Order: sequence, then C-alpha cells, then structure tokens
Amino acid sequence: MIKKVGITVRYSIFGYLIGEGFRNVFKNKKSTIASLVIMCATMFIFGIFYIVGENVNYITEAVEQQQGMRVFVYDDATEEAVTQLGNKIRNLEYVNKVTYVSKEEGLEEVKRMFKERKDLLSTYEGEENPFKASYVVTLTDLNQVDEVQKQIEGSEGVAEIVIRSDTIQALLKIADGVKVVTITILVILIFISIFIITNTIKLTVHARRKEISIMKYVGATNGFIRWPFMVEGMLIGLIAVLICTLIFGLGYGYIASEIEASLARGRIYTTLLSTNEILGTLVIIYLALGIGIGALGSAISMRKYLEV
Repeated sequence: MIKKVGITVRYSIFGYLIGEGFRNVFKNKKSTIASLVIMCATMFIFGIFYIVGENVNYITEAVEQQQGMRVFVYDDATEEAVTQLGNKIRNLEYVNKVTYVSKEEGLEEVKRMFKERKDLLSTYEGEENPFKASYVVTLTDLNQVDEVQKQIEGSEGVAEIVIRSDTIQALLKIADGVKVVTITILVILIFISIFIITNTIKLTVHARRKEISIMKYVGATNGFIRWPFMVEGMLIGLIAVLICTLIFGLGYGYIASEIEASLARGRIYTTLLSTNEILGTLVIIYLALGIGIGALGSAISMRKYLEV
C-alpha cells in the first residue's frame, strides 16, 4: 500500500512539473513568442547552411566517382601487357572503376567535344589516329590520388598519367570550406541563442521571483522549482523544431527540383539530396538543438533566483 502511494505521489509530482511547464508557455505569451522567434531564426539559418553543406558533400562524392586519372599506354604495348596493366589498376586500393578507352574511342571523345566542328578531325582517322589507348580510373577517395599514381607509375606499357588535379583540389577545398563554415556558424548561433533565450526567460523568472522565494522557504528543492522552467524551454524548442521542419519539408523539394532543372539547362547533369534524405538527419539535429538549447537556457536563467 505504501509503495503504491509512493508511486502515485511521484507521478503526481511529475505531472505537476510537466503541466506547469506547459502552462508557463501559454501564460507568458510575450517571452514565449520572443524565445520562439529567436529559436526559429537560429534553426532556420543553421538549416540552410546544413542543407547547402550536405548537398555540396553529396555532389563532391558523386563527382569523385567520375574524377580521377587517365593512364595512357604505349602504341606498341602488347595486348597482354595492356590487359595486365588493367588488372593491376583494378586491384589497387582506393580504385573505384576502371574503363578501357581504345584509340578509336579516344578520337570519338574529342570529336564530341568539338561538336559541330568535328569535321576538322576527319584527317586523323585510321592509321593517322594520334591518340593513345588509355584507362580511365575513378577513385573512391580523391585524397589518395597521389598514392594511386605512385603505384601505377613504372608499370609495363604506361606512357603517361594525366590527373585533373585542379578540379580535384577545387572540389576538396569547397567541401572542406563548407564543413568549416557550417560548424562555425552552428557554434556561433548556439551561443547567441542561449544568451538571448536565457535573458528572455529571465524576465519570466523575475516576474515570479516572489513565488520562487516562497517555494524555497517552504522546502521545495531546486529541481522541483527549476523543472517547470526547463520544460517550458524544451517545449519552445520543440515547437521551433516543428515549424522549421515544416518550412524545409514544404520548400526544399521545390527549390531542389528548380536548381536541378537550372543546372540541366546549363548541361550540368547532377542531382541533389531528396527531401527525406535531408530531413532524416536534420530533424534529429534540430531536436538535439531545440530541446538542448531550451533546457540549458532555462537552467542558466534560474541560477540567480535559486540562491536563497
């Protein structure tokens, strides 16, 4: 019987703390709206940087599958040597795909680049073909391009290795730069949000300072007093999560399709992450940010008033 009473009391206290937190949100409309606006702005700005960063990484990874090196072979290399070279390259670490391009296919590639002026290359047909057969090698990690090159150099039949280093380095710098900017922006926004939300909630706490003092004097613990305010902060964070998720959920798909169509018109054929792929991780980050910042801001704002 005593055990049941203890459980009932605990549930009653828990219900009171949660209920009080919810009541505070709707009772203190001005501070709630102010905190909510700041939280939404923080999450929205971070969301934009996160989406841009994730799509840049996605495109970089896709391009990584297409970029790498081209290994040209001597014209007088035997068929056996060319085959062995291809097998060796395929077995190397970090190699994603190896495609053999014959002399004739190499000439056709150049013709496609010349488009309507491809007739200028008509004199290079047959025996006059100056292009070498080659292996187009794509990598799983562009950072390892130098390591793969070292392992191919000196192999029988290798005439030259061409690496699109400028493209590779540009892609890696862009991806790394976006990551650094995203993390920096996130840290700055978290500090700004905590500062503003803390001071906003302080107004609510200050208005109830007499009530808090009375509760302290009658024996209420710090946790009992603090939790309703923390629930209030977490609830504000949760509402901000729902609002920002709804905005990105409705807007991202349309914007992404417009960007893809615009790139296609410029003959850049690439795709962006889908709405589900973006929102899956973003919602988890939002929940951690919203609930965490709300609870932390409330806890910090309470310290002064609990020191009685």
